[in-house]
Amino acid sequence: MAIPDLGSVALAVGALGTASFALVDATKIGRKGGISNSGFGFIEEAVHEFLPPSNIGPGESDRLLSMLHGHWINGSALADQKAIAKSLVKLKLTPDTAADYARATSVDPQALTEVARNMVTGEPLSTQQANALGRFDLALTARLDEAYQRADQKYRNSAKLLASIVAVVLALIGGWTVASAAGREFMGTAEMAIAVLCGLLAIPLAPISKDLASALQAGVKVAQSVRK
Repeated sequence: MAIPDLGSVALAVGALGTASFALVDATKIGRKGGISNSGFGFIEEAVHEFLPPSNIGPGESDRLLSMLHGHWINGSALADQKAIAKSLVKLKLTPDTAADYARATSVDPQALTEVARNMVTGEPLSTQQANALGRFDLALTARLDEAYQRADQKYRNSAKLLASIVAVVLALIGGWTVASAAGREFMGTAEMAIAVLCGLLAIPLAPISKDLASALQAGVKVAQSVRK
């Protein structure tokens, strides 16, 4: 039985993973951003805790979320997205929304309402009001950070899962094509199992396929030298 060129196998499997990621990335052309939309629900949920549509109106809520959604599907840096979201939410702090803000951040509603009133009128904040605003700011930052981290995790995991499915399908199609051209059976054979295995390995191997191929080739050369 001929020993396969492990370096070439690693490169081929890595190329399969790269192709699968490219096909998954192509779904971003969809109306909602395709796979990029995955995870945005966590951000939407966090924003609705502070700004329920029933309070600020569905139209205003949709416009705010549309701005955040645009940055999300475009893949802007998470730090920039969180800063933008925080600024947009704080801009909506008014005496009318202060109660919802206080409920979401466990801050005294009366103190936060007074803060919002002074911010609207331009009056200086008292020490108590400044402390309430500081607590609110910290709680808002923590809540948005949690939402964006969970959203990013779901997006990455969803992209990897979809890419793995695509890689397995491509590997099966390739294996079936080669077997059919050679007049061999494919379904239920060892070749089919190998194709599935290659598809499953394609995604984790894609980023390191070149380094792995070089390492395998070096290992083979060492083994051949020892044998001689």
